[in-house]
Amino acid sequence: MTMSLRACVLLSLLLPASGATAAEAVADAAARQQPAMVEWRRDFHRHPELGGHEVRTADTVARELRAMGLEPRTGIARTGVVAVLKGALPGPRIALRADMDALPVKEETGLAFASTATSSYRGQAVSVMHACGHDLHMAILLGVARALVERRDSLRGEVMFVFQPSEEGPDEAGAPFGARLMLDEGVWKDFRPEAVFGLHVWSSLQVGQVGFRSGPLLASADEWTLTVRGRQTHGSRPWDGVDPITIGAQVLLGTQSMIARQVNIASTPVVLTAGQFNSGVRFNIIPDEAVLVGTLRTFDPEVREDVVARFRRIADAYAQAAGGSAELSVVSNAPATINDPALARRVLPSLQAAVGADNVVEMPLQTIAEDFSQFANEVPGAFFLVGTTPAGQDPAKMPINHSPKYAPDEAALELGARAMLQVVLDYLGGEPG
Repeated sequence: MTMSLRACVLLSLLLPASGATAAEAVADAAARQQPAMVEWRRDFHRHPELGGHEVRTADTVARELRAMGLEPRTGIARTGVVAVLKGALPGPRIALRADMDALPVKEETGLAFASTATSSYRGQAVSVMHACGHDLHMAILLGVARALVERRDSLRGEVMFVFQPSEEGPDEAGAPFGARLMLDEGVWKDFRPEAVFGLHVWSSLQVGQVGFRSGPLLASADEWTLTVRGRQTHGSRPWDGVDPITIGAQVLLGTQSMIARQVNIASTPVVLTAGQFNSGVRFNIIPDEAVLVGTLRTFDPEVREDVVARFRRIADAYAQAAGGSAELSVVSNAPATINDPALARRVLPSLQAAVGADNVVEMPLQTIAEDFSQFANEVPGAFFLVGTTPAGQDPAKMPINHSPKYAPDEAALELGARAMLQVVLDYLGGEPG
């Protein structure tokens, strides 16, 4: 029986050793990158930068890509970096994406390389931390890039490495940012891939596990702002004014009743959350205005439109009933992340080959969001999750992504690189895994 084309390609690319399987060759290639990935990750972690301000981060990424012999383009969407690796053999064009920005979070991990960085976010002084794992994402993509560059003489096709800023959202609501801004500035004008791949580290999975599903995986993310206007009066005489705080509270409770009673959440999940409720300056003054800010998560564009319309009607009705007014603004930060079904059928066997079929978990719908979806709405995309909870520890009891105590196991670097390498090489080799 002859060896498959995929196995031949992988072995020639990575580890042309007698008796080695393709999966073993990929695993060895990822393992060889682990020391560098750990070093990169810790450097990024010590020096986190908020979205749109990833100046040092971008410089570091570009320097490492140049050291590999690549020619990075910088300054896309302010701080984005891309580089293209052309293999010696003809083949498909694909893109791999990693996000670069950190969060306004004060680190509480106690790690020797913990962040002490500070910055400003929407007018507030904040601490800064890679609390979501983007430091790992960059390190993994650099490791994958170097593993592919080392075998470029046998590589099929072309690979674009995309280091994207501002995945967590814009500096100001409604401002252009991240993946959408990179596309608008022509990141794929001269290099349009036929597929795009990405990953995200995830605390709810053990190290060694990969989460994946065909179709919808992550929710869309909308940032909403509700401005309620009343009429100021003394706190002891509420009947002389219109209380915007009470109206805002009624609207918020009304939206929860709407989701529970008017939306078929058995068909598709919906989450509507308020993260800010700002109003007033003194304990005994009813103010003129209250502002609520929050997020809406959905998986179906039609459901999203219906929920927004119902939200607006509820706000108007409560405000008018009290003699006030309400204005709802909704800004889309990211569409739902949907794994292209045909591409998912090719990716799943590759993930199973990389980490073992038993370690590929079919994920339920996740209400987190990712603007990787902007890329995946342009060309077929596949996105998977990489576990970061150490062996022997319960993921349900571990600090989650965005926690000030989130400290992913660095073994996830090697596993993430292994999974992505397997996906890339299988795709470029022209065979499903």
